[in-house]
Amino acid sequence: MTTQTTLPVNVEALKAVSQSKQEPAWVTEGRLSALELAGSLPLPKLEKQRIDRWNIQAYGEYKPAQELTSLDELPEHAAKLVEGSREGGLIIQRNSGTVYTKLSDELRSQGVIFTDLETACSEHEELVKPYLHQAIKADEHAMAALHAATWNGGVFLYVPKNVEVELPLQAVLLTDDAGALFAPHILIVAEANSRVTYVDNYVDSGLEGHVTHNGAVEIFVKNGAKVRFASVHQLSTDITDVTYRRAVVDNDASMEWIVGEMNDGDTASDTMSILKGSGSLSDAKVIAVGSGSQKINYTTQARHFGKSSASQMITRAVMREEAQAIINGITKIEKGATKADGQQTERVLMLSPKSRGDANPILLIDEDDVTAGHAASVGQVNAEQIYYLMSRGISRTMAESLIIYGFLAPVVSEIPLEGLRDQLQSLVERKLGQ
Repeated sequence: MTTQTTLPVNVEALKAVSQSKQEPAWVTEGRLSALELAGSLPLPKLEKQRIDRWNIQAYGEYKPAQELTSLDELPEHAAKLVEGSREGGLIIQRNSGTVYTKLSDELRSQGVIFTDLETACSEHEELVKPYLHQAIKADEHAMAALHAATWNGGVFLYVPKNVEVELPLQAVLLTDDAGALFAPHILIVAEANSRVTYVDNYVDSGLEGHVTHNGAVEIFVKNGAKVRFASVHQLSTDITDVTYRRAVVDNDASMEWIVGEMNDGDTASDTMSILKGSGSLSDAKVIAVGSGSQKINYTTQARHFGKSSASQMITRAVMREEAQAIINGITKIEKGATKADGQQTERVLMLSPKSRGDANPILLIDEDDVTAGHAASVGQVNAEQIYYLMSRGISRTMAESLIIYGFLAPVVSEIPLEGLRDQLQSLVERKLGQ
């Protein structure tokens, strides 16, 4: 199937929007070539699910964003996300564009760049152009091409060589206008021996209609650098969320993913570390709670090229009501990646007879001198455990909650950011109807 009927914009309209934003010629040309690809490429293939049956056509149109005069103008739940996070750096995107940007003078003096991607394309072309759409190519499939053509706002984070950023840098990506295009692109470049933690939240408010979020994340981790990337998606049933994430990790560099998939609508995500360098490391932690009639497809990948590279992937998902989840873990060890080590675990807990979960661990190994392993399980809440807890005077609801928290704890407890741990616990409680 092609995307002929799902193109959200034509060539002339796309060109006009790009010119109205005074984008550099190379950006406009990239958008137009991607749009041409989108008309001919197939949709991405999801394991055991058909994305063409999802609502993926509600792109809306580009609407210029008005800058915030005060953070108090944000919806209450979005404003809470930025409390206590204004010391290092903060970016807020609302619908089609960035409305707030702040970076501390100290970090700016060290050469750190933290701004919206549209601004970065004009002001820091030499830093953006070599990386934009290089980890996620526009020709991968129709969704990738559409994103490359229509992305807006977004985040550009650049950390110079040997600079260590102590405080997390944060972004809030908010959609509250169903008629507005919402397609942020996150681009992070961490130069050699640098350190940085980036956290973002995807939220919505007061939507009157459906929204398709087609987002992308590209991260480049240079020799000896360390990037910690944390992202929480808490979008409503009115939003179909499709997100692709890629990190390219060089020699002795480290990439840590922390992803909380707490959406209420249909969701597909693909998070991959490309371990290009020798001694490169990847650690991915994903937790998810599905509810209602959600259809969920989560893939976590590690592709090993470097010698002595190591990857760890842990996904834990809880499904309730009639939610359906496909959880994929893929470890690919290429020829020549000697001494590589790839480990993965996928576990799904179902709370209802009508919920469904499927865990698919996949090891693809083209080299002999390596270690690799996987574990996977899918099951319902243990009735004997429920009975035991109830026999001690605990209600059924509380007993189920304790079992669920115990199931998620091995992942949540490993999250090194206290605020993020608390936020995820609160979101788990909400998703479980508590």
